[in-house]
Amino acid sequence: MSLKPKNEYRRSIDDYQTAAPVRRGLGLYWILAALRIVLTFVSQTGYIHPDEFFQSIEVISGDHFDIDVYKPWEFNATFPIRSAFIPQVVVGLPYAILKGLSPYTYHFLGLSLRRPYFFVLFPRLFMCALSFLSDYFLYKICYMYGQNYRVRLVTYASSYVMLTYATRTLSNSVELVLTAALLYFVSRCMARSEKVVLQSDYLSKKYYEATSVVERVKYYKLRALLPSHSLNDCFVLATITVIGIFNRPTFIAFAFIPIFFWLQRGLNSKSIGFKDFHIRMLVFVLCGLPAALLFILADSFYFGYLTMAEIGRLEVGIDSFVVTPVNFLKYNVNTKNLELHGLHPRFLHFLVNVPLLFNVLGIIGLLTCAKMIHSGLRAQWLHLPRLQSIVGLMTFTFVVPVALLSLFPHQEARFIIPVLFPLVFLYAPELSQVPSLDIVRRCDGRNGESCGAVKPTTWRRSGKLTLWYVGNLLLALFYAFAHQGGVLPLASHITTELEAKPHLAHVHLYTSYSYSLPTALLQLRNTRRVYRSSSNHKYKLTRDFHLYERGSEPLPRVFDSIARRVRDCEESFAADRIPYRLYYALPASAINEFAELSSNNSHLFRFHVVKTFYPHISVEKLPSLRSLDGLAHLLSLRSDSIFNAIVETAKDVYGYVEQFRLLLLKIEYLVPESR
Repeated sequence: MSLKPKNEYRRSIDDYQTAAPVRRGLGLYWILAALRIVLTFVSQTGYIHPDEFFQSIEVISGDHFDIDVYKPWEFNATFPIRSAFIPQVVVGLPYAILKGLSPYTYHFLGLSLRRPYFFVLFPRLFMCALSFLSDYFLYKICYMYGQNYRVRLVTYASSYVMLTYATRTLSNSVELVLTAALLYFVSRCMARSEKVVLQSDYLSKKYYEATSVVERVKYYKLRALLPSHSLNDCFVLATITVIGIFNRPTFIAFAFIPIFFWLQRGLNSKSIGFKDFHIRMLVFVLCGLPAALLFILADSFYFGYLTMAEIGRLEVGIDSFVVTPVNFLKYNVNTKNLELHGLHPRFLHFLVNVPLLFNVLGIIGLLTCAKMIHSGLRAQWLHLPRLQSIVGLMTFTFVVPVALLSLFPHQEARFIIPVLFPLVFLYAPELSQVPSLDIVRRCDGRNGESCGAVKPTTWRRSGKLTLWYVGNLLLALFYAFAHQGGVLPLASHITTELEAKPHLAHVHLYTSYSYSLPTALLQLRNTRRVYRSSSNHKYKLTRDFHLYERGSEPLPRVFDSIARRVRDCEESFAADRIPYRLYYALPASAINEFAELSSNNSHLFRFHVVKTFYPHISVEKLPSLRSLDGLAHLLSLRSDSIFNAIVETAKDVYGYVEQFRLLLLKIEYLVPESR
């Protein structure tokens, strides 16, 4: 029996009330979705952050292929602070498919899948598919609350975060999908509870107002027939929360608000009390235990804390288990540890990272939060979103995680990408009209009537909309192709070099002002390398390949190191006849300084460019603006020199753009002249 309370007992969910379903054209969204897939298939050059390799591909590839890899310190068996279970799913499952398909593609097509391109592509395809889950969750929430899902889906899909970050093997990208899933299940529970509580309160009121026993029995039975809602999706929510915490312990910041909203559903009703709140909390914790135990066991076996032999001998104690989130918190609580990764001002997330990641939406969100704080200080409570509404859920899911993560002095933009989801839901309509490629169809669905066509929405431009699309386009191009864009092509080139070199030859590679080279892509033979590190640089050694990553170390010190390496290699060649090839990869903006060092140091060696990778933008070594002298002449031009100034400016701009390259130099020993 369907019950509809009278108008005075209905509760609105701010402005987000269930409405008649509206079928909206999604042509532009599908184009943007296709673009996301195409960018996944395009050979990756843009390199967002080393963690997209060194917390995923670099960790797992050695477990599936007999190659040498460098497992970062986070996965050190002595004190692991990151769980290996999520990377085993995100990277291990695609690699298992790659490994299974490779013999067939080689046999029938002559195509080997064990190439750097496919090593990157297969995990990225998995992440791309995973990212579309968040699109689906956004659509379902909008449809559930009768909101315009088209404008939100188009805005979501056009964000450069979805075009770049979401398809990379970053733990933050997994965190984005988990946050979206959590918000979907919580919002669904809120909508269901809203309806049941309204009906329950209405029937309770009717029960107490009834004047006869028959009427009371009727309302009592009707109330008993209402569906249970208090513990809906508890197991799913608890499992998602545990997965998120083991993926990145900072997920606590993103899960706090959704779980709180799930716990306090209906507390303003007569039928729900604090007893229900505590029961929900207890059951939630119990439901999270299976997933937590699974992760603890998986990590304990993976890092060697627990073995089947120990279980057979019943030699299992508290030290036989490892809880990586606890280790993570222990490590990050110590500020000295964070200093190794860089300390930032605590306002960086709010003032820099939010506008950088979310463009106009981030600015609108910050301004809205400022207005809310102002209204709260003036006790204007009606201007604030209702605590048990979808608006309140999304608003606090944006503000609270950013505020909590701002307490830590190490702040990177990627840490807060999950708040894109609530920002899009809340403020996407603020971007004015989104260009439409389809006919909008409105349908009531009543009496089986068909939907009629309505005129296409008109193209209307606004400053906010233009800024959104232009900003996201430029940042998508920057992170997809240009940022550290020479590193991965360099890895592919070195892979070819290692395959083509003489068997006994050693290859030495120096790098400067660039991110770490993913050694998994080189597919080095598993030779039980020796690894040493210092505060300034790293040496990763195999039998015939040596990588020296110098980061932002001053070029004179790098030059001295290369000179010593050349002498050592020449001595090895003279004594043991071991041939070698020595390369140095550096941004084009640093080549003049390196050439000057070479000319001023007794000509210890010579070098020449063997390969150029373009584009490559290294923020650590940007070209100097002093090279744009022609622009200064153009700004102070005279009528008789305008043509020459334009020509000089064009040359300077071209030369400046040409510096956004990664150069691979071949270093050769300069034989001393006989006297």
